[in-house]
Amino acid sequence: MKLAMIGFGQAGGKIVDKFIEYDERHGSEIVRSAIAVNTAKADLMGLKHIPQDKRVLIGQARVKGHGVGADNELGAEIAEEDIDEIQGAIDSIPVHEVDAFLIVAGLGGGTGSGGAPVLAKHLKRIYTEPVYGLGILPGSDEGGIYTLNAARSFQTFVREVDNLLVFDNDAWRKTGESVSGGYNQINEEIVRRFGILFGAGEVSKGQEVAESVVDSSEIINTLSGGGVSTVGYASEDVEPRESGGLLSRLRGEDSDDDLDTAHTTNRITSLVRKAALGRLTLPCEIEGAERALLVMAGPPRYLNRKGIERGRKWIEEQTGSMEVRGGDYPVRGSDFVAGVILLSGVTNVPRIKELQQVAIEAQDNLDEIREESEENLSSLVNDDADELESLF
Repeated sequence: MKLAMIGFGQAGGKIVDKFIEYDERHGSEIVRSAIAVNTAKADLMGLKHIPQDKRVLIGQARVKGHGVGADNELGAEIAEEDIDEIQGAIDSIPVHEVDAFLIVAGLGGGTGSGGAPVLAKHLKRIYTEPVYGLGILPGSDEGGIYTLNAARSFQTFVREVDNLLVFDNDAWRKTGESVSGGYNQINEEIVRRFGILFGAGEVSKGQEVAESVVDSSEIINTLSGGGVSTVGYASEDVEPRESGGLLSRLRGEDSDDDLDTAHTTNRITSLVRKAALGRLTLPCEIEGAERALLVMAGPPRYLNRKGIERGRKWIEEQTGSMEVRGGDYPVRGSDFVAGVILLSGVTNVPRIKELQQVAIEAQDNLDEIREESEENLSSLVNDDADELESLF
């Protein structure tokens, strides 16, 4: 699937930058064009792979390149005011060559949280291609204002995009991990999962053609209908040929074809279960998901139609959905076999309910703090007897 990626804000820019690096490393050709948009000049300067002329600094008249300080209302206002500057960069995208737009943003900050929904609304008004969002939820330890921003942005973003793919930092940060180290690892996890998902069906020079192709239309159909999506992932390393282990037998080196097929099928169904029931990008109950897509990636000899079909049927049973698609993504020379599951239209998501509740409490607390602050300031500034007169 060929995408025009737009990283909005600090987190969004870094993730799109990482996607380009992934593309170059794997030759997957997912990113047809990439743009970074920010109100902070330093964040744009820190990017490594997005071209300089595709980095758009907005809000210069209001914040002088210093960012919006986690004020997502200001972020939204600036995006509205400077939408023509952003459109100027988008005009250089060969839209006829892309299957969809993907806007990537952290939902807890100010620029991406406020601006991404504004851009999504703008793009949907102009283009016929689908506009998807990839929203990153902040960790619960990042503070009340970030939770409040995320809850408000999520509510708005999901209405403006054709589908909102979500990654929850709270489920991925490790205890005791440094902030920068933690986010670097999280970005790797994001790009690995979505890289395999969006890379399926894109055949590069010399790459094996899939037996059961997952092309862009399969992904678009799975994401159709809107709502919220999550992605599951599981992988197993490929054993060296000389080991004589299970994967050697899968190649048929020391077993007959029937045993080879049985082991390959079992491995695929095991990975499918791990991907669906393990750590999702947005933890949720998979039962009730409206649509799903299974992609099995790895060396061609480890992928077979029977295993993928069995995995697809298992997902059908678990979700109760009749719209479950599946296929393979052969990657010659890969040292692992991986299963990626896209679950679209999920509704049983405890984390979102928790986020909304914490955000409501944070909003109430902020209102109380503001009122108390005004009272304290008033008592500090005004004299008790009201004898002093102000200058004007």
